[in-house]
Amino acid sequence: MYQEELKGYFLFDRYQRGEQAIIVHVNFSRQTMDAEDLNECMELAQSAGASVLSVFQCNRDEPDSRLYIGSGKAQEIAQYVEEQAVEIAIFNHTLSPTQERNLEKLFQCRVIDRTGLILDIFAQRARTFEGKLQVELAQLRYMSTRLVRGWTHLERQKGGIGMRGPGETQLETDRRLIRKRIEYIQQRLEKVTRQRQQVRQHRTRHEKATISLVGYTNAGKSTLFNALTTSTVYAHDQLFATLDPTIRSLSLPGMPDAFLADTVGFIRHLPHTLVAAFRSTLQETRESTLLLHVMDASHEELERNRESVLKVLEDIEAIEVAQLEVMNKIDRIPEGIEPHIDYDDEGKPRRVWISALRGQGLDLLRQAVAQLLEPQLKRSHIVLGPAQGKLRALLYERNAIVNETLDDEGNWILEVFLAREHLERLLESHPPC
Repeated sequence: MYQEELKGYFLFDRYQRGEQAIIVHVNFSRQTMDAEDLNECMELAQSAGASVLSVFQCNRDEPDSRLYIGSGKAQEIAQYVEEQAVEIAIFNHTLSPTQERNLEKLFQCRVIDRTGLILDIFAQRARTFEGKLQVELAQLRYMSTRLVRGWTHLERQKGGIGMRGPGETQLETDRRLIRKRIEYIQQRLEKVTRQRQQVRQHRTRHEKATISLVGYTNAGKSTLFNALTTSTVYAHDQLFATLDPTIRSLSLPGMPDAFLADTVGFIRHLPHTLVAAFRSTLQETRESTLLLHVMDASHEELERNRESVLKVLEDIEAIEVAQLEVMNKIDRIPEGIEPHIDYDDEGKPRRVWISALRGQGLDLLRQAVAQLLEPQLKRSHIVLGPAQGKLRALLYERNAIVNETLDDEGNWILEVFLAREHLERLLESHPPC
């Protein structure tokens, strides 16, 4: 209903989007942002489809309230933009609406900050209905604070016969329409959230564990997901290659199958608007039985990436879920590392070294997952009579039967592997002979 009304909103005060871009990075003496953050920004820009012509860096104690950078550096960039016909300037920081407006007036090209860049990538990657709604919600919340970027006609009041005098400005109209659209999207997302909850309850009734892949973006989660489930989820060497969550069945040695969920990758300084918008999707992570924290073992900033993921898990209240670290891409480590499992002091797996692309160590990973899930399950031998076929069928439906034999009297002797509380509940409702 409001989409047509909002078409103009998405276009006003926007220069034509191009691919010739520059990146602006400020090194603050009081912060720890370094070259890795800059390299990541360049990867983000390339993932968004931009061609980076140049990178401008400067040192400051604190951001300038008007231009974020100093006026001298701003003039230098403006001259370069004019000479090279640059179409977009990307700041590797968070800009205020006023700073964006002032910079665009000076540069005469479109200016976006880190949050706007990530939102653009997410908009390109979203494929499902829910994913598109979540991205649009994040975009609207982000852009609603930037309506001051509009042309001067937005400040004019509506006029005409019967409408002269104090009235609603175009700017106020746009804000009202955006609020209505946000309310509409939130209602749709609430419905999707309820549907997801029903799916989770269905999985709970089948007593299957849910395992979620989490990790820094481009750590190889989707490649690992495909290798473990023989799926064809899109996987590519780029940031945020996949956005929408996917769930498939995962076979484990000596126990029932589990559900494996592939989730969106995390990143340092992940915008809070995205965390809030994707809360329903991230609910899958919070309610998982086990998290597989996938890391690029060959990455120079391995520890920093690990801490960034843990920070996001804390933000979405999933830090308490059991974790197994998966050190991926061992084929890229120069010194060479063979697939193996690291155990903690209690003899539990805490880290598995693999190469998802080469298929190395996948059996070890399944073994480690099974070891961590096994304490939650109960291996039992039960005897079912010929009249208890319904209970046998229920156990097969849950993939809980490991082995089955028949005795001389025609009874089924079953070796069952199932969560303790679920097995006890089934036996109470269908007592064996």
